[in-house]
Amino acid sequence: MKLAVIPARGGSKRIPRKNIKLFAGKPLIAYAIETALRSGIFNAVIVSTDDEEIAQTSLQLGAQVPFIRPAELADDHSPTVPVVAHAISQMQAAGFAPELVCCIYPGCPLMDPCDLRDGLALLESGCSAYAFPVLPFPAPIQRALRRRNDGTTEPFDSKHTQARSQDLEPAFYDAGQFYWGRVSAWQEGLDIHRNGRTLIVPEWRAVDIDTPDDWLRAETLFQARQYRAANALP
Repeated sequence: MKLAVIPARGGSKRIPRKNIKLFAGKPLIAYAIETALRSGIFNAVIVSTDDEEIAQTSLQLGAQVPFIRPAELADDHSPTVPVVAHAISQMQAAGFAPELVCCIYPGCPLMDPCDLRDGLALLESGCSAYAFPVLPFPAPIQRALRRRNDGTTEPFDSKHTQARSQDLEPAFYDAGQFYWGRVSAWQEGLDIHRNGRTLIVPEWRAVDIDTPDDWLRAETLFQARQYRAANALP
């Protein structure tokens, strides 16, 4: 059984009620639910939430909400792995036997179903515990600058100051969209970044919305994609 778990707590601070705030006319969480359903690879798509309004919205959008997440797993510091492990245990107690579980974050309206399918194929093709998408940093991290209080700067590492960008090893960061994992990995609490394989996704379909600036950038990219699709642009 392949299970999608969408964690969506109600206490978002930087963007209040973020998960059900309207994004291009739909609650933000609608995009995660719809993408999971459209991928055609899940036996069940569930939402793990502590919030009754989010639960009702998710049900209306076609997801299942088989339990309410306990408060101790729904504060600002609750890590992802225990939240997913809790969802697995709840589903197992209800008679389901998930084998591969994908945690899909609700703040990713640009996510494409093909990336979920590619992540699954990546996990199934090897022996890693997890699979997840990454993005390349737009500039070499080896030439990062530290900014002082007076506005002046200094290199974090001066040995790379004169190096050409193309000669430096590329670096990547977590796209913050989804994590495929084996049930045993979630239950054992294995670290995702140390035990996962990665696939690179295009920047234009991977905005993780955490701040108002993220929201504006995601809406701009979403509208641009809608325009290109409506006008049959490549």
